[in-house]
Amino acid sequence: MEFTKKDNELIEREFESLRIAALNRCANHQEYEEIIKAYEFASNAHYGVRRRSGEPYIIHPISVARIVVKEIGLGYKSIISALLHDVVEDTEYTVEDIERLFGAKIASLVDGLTKIKHTFDYKVEDTNINSDEESEKSIQAENFKRILLTLNDDVRVILIKLADRLHNLRTIDSMPERKQDKILSETMYIFIPLAHRLGLYSIKSEMENIWLKYREPEAYNEIKNRIADYTERKGNTIDDFIDPISKVLKSHNYNFTITKRVKSPYSIWKKMQNKGIPFEEIYDLYAVRIVFKPENGKSERQQCWDIYSLISEDYISNTERIRDWVSTPKSNGYQALHCTLMSPRGGWIEIQIRTERMDAIAERGLAAHWKYKNEKVGTNKEQDIEEWLNMVREVLNNPNVNALEFLDSFHSGILTKEIYVFTPHGESKRLPKGATALDFAYYIHTHIGNTAIAAKVNLKLVPLSYTLKNGDQIEIITAENQTPQREWLDIVKTQKAKNIIYESLKAEGKNSIKDGQEKLEAELSKCGVKSQNRVLQKLIEEFGVSGKDELYTKISIGLIDLTNLNEILRKNKENKLVKYWKLTFDKKKDYLLKENPTDKTLSYKTAKCCNPIPGDPIICFLNDENELVIHKKICPKATELATTHGGRIVNAKWTKHSILSFLTRIRVKGIDRMGIVNDVTGYITREVKVNFRKIFFEVHDGIFVGYLDLYVYSAGDLDQIIHNINKIKGVETVKRIEINDNEQIQ
Repeated sequence: MEFTKKDNELIEREFESLRIAALNRCANHQEYEEIIKAYEFASNAHYGVRRRSGEPYIIHPISVARIVVKEIGLGYKSIISALLHDVVEDTEYTVEDIERLFGAKIASLVDGLTKIKHTFDYKVEDTNINSDEESEKSIQAENFKRILLTLNDDVRVILIKLADRLHNLRTIDSMPERKQDKILSETMYIFIPLAHRLGLYSIKSEMENIWLKYREPEAYNEIKNRIADYTERKGNTIDDFIDPISKVLKSHNYNFTITKRVKSPYSIWKKMQNKGIPFEEIYDLYAVRIVFKPENGKSERQQCWDIYSLISEDYISNTERIRDWVSTPKSNGYQALHCTLMSPRGGWIEIQIRTERMDAIAERGLAAHWKYKNEKVGTNKEQDIEEWLNMVREVLNNPNVNALEFLDSFHSGILTKEIYVFTPHGESKRLPKGATALDFAYYIHTHIGNTAIAAKVNLKLVPLSYTLKNGDQIEIITAENQTPQREWLDIVKTQKAKNIIYESLKAEGKNSIKDGQEKLEAELSKCGVKSQNRVLQKLIEEFGVSGKDELYTKISIGLIDLTNLNEILRKNKENKLVKYWKLTFDKKKDYLLKENPTDKTLSYKTAKCCNPIPGDPIICFLNDENELVIHKKICPKATELATTHGGRIVNAKWTKHSILSFLTRIRVKGIDRMGIVNDVTGYITREVKVNFRKIFFEVHDGIFVGYLDLYVYSAGDLDQIIHNINKIKGVETVKRIEINDNEQIQ
């Protein structure tokens, strides 16, 4: 397809922006010429091809390359790889062609990106809706494990892929809803945690905001409008707060910039969700950032504290909210001194104090680490990232690590908060929150872990199961005749420790495969079942193991419990009607969630983890019983399912319900007065005539909090109830909350 004059002008305009940014990153003219050569090659390879949005396809690689150089800060090889990242996948050119034209390193990067594209960018329409759930999930998890293997070669592959995903999110409007759901879920479950861990704050924040915009559009737009209104009203207040700070720093000859920023819509929404508070109770909407050029011959930490000392002379400081991330950087390399000061007009304002180096690392993460790698001040800060990458490599290089276990441990581990503990000699070590003394032992050395019998924490004797706390000093007590025990797998929390213990247990059981096979055959015999391939495959999938040998080994050493074997063999049988007729459903059309669906081949139920009601934005999955299971789009479980079971998403939309009602919960908070409970409950029963399941009210110091479980017909009806209860005298806030929240009705 020929491009129009308008198309060519667009391409030239987009590339010109990239060309200028790339020119500033090139060390010499030869590197610049290589980028021009790569652009011309990619442009010819993709000529005539358009994206779903209608724009020329080459705009996508140009945009990815621009993110790579301007927002991540990578160099010319990464720019070239970004320009070429879809050539091997979408044209007739091969990796060998890339190597011949651009060299082995760029060919390797493009090859890694091509493999990742195969993993994530499969067409959801092509996935068999009746495919086995566990095997499908295993494939997805194995694919993800394969992606992270690229960390063994070059982390730039992951960084370029993050740029690719960010541009896809920026253009997600042009994609069908099911593809949007899959991309948004993968983004929240995998790419946002990756961006966080690699220190790419700006990219992480933008991904989160796009996720919220499409998952909760009403909440996103409301928060965005509230931010704009707040900024208009309070902007001058922050300027008045900044002015004295700026003057005092200038008077002490600091070379600095000072800026104000507003919390992102997603971070505000997340805080509202976690704390159950309205927008009005978010008090840290604004933050002020001081970025300065440090003096030579004086530690950066000391200069950060000097600035804090100067600016806190005129303002009251909240000492409980000081965070010294300079002395103990976050695991993604982030460093800054955070403090909170009271403004003259009332209200706490957070101040972030950073050097130019710290600011670069905060915004561009791992890429900025490379820039400062050879500077004396930055050498030790590389260690944290390297430790994490080494941990990932250790897990990936272990052939016995099940892919599903890895995906789960990676996702939970990457988001886990961390603690700092100390060796007997005072050396600081970082471990995930919840780690035990035994985890610490294995963190120090495999032999120390394998021979551990107890620990001393802060000079007191404790068992190996002791959960470590921030600041603990630990000494591991060992005995040479000690060996790893089966029970240790229930004690340790880190994947590294679990892998070592499992390998040790497996090595000790020389005849574990034969022993496990005999145990399984004996249990199968009790159930009247023979040990056939079909049965073994079912058990392999059920227990998430890689094959028969791992199944037998884990049975032998007690890692697999066969107590409920009969139930396992009986459950999840394929729907006979589906099996006989090979029924499928057109996932390009919407399935209407009616009260009495005439299509009896497909029924639906709401997920108990999030309790969606008609009117909520939803995402639906087909389960093994041939039912639609409906989740809210913002449900964490739905995010995980869409990532690991992308092929099971079914388009579905609510129809108006007048008979079926759905359980939901609201929380009412306000100032107590005589008759307030009667006014709230009376309105619901008298005016809207919905049924209660539970009611609970309590009062402390004149403030009441009430929880009401109601059966409603739709989200619109619930919004009307919330709106009218808000009008009752004494009521301060009314909010819908999840029924599985920590705040339970007594």
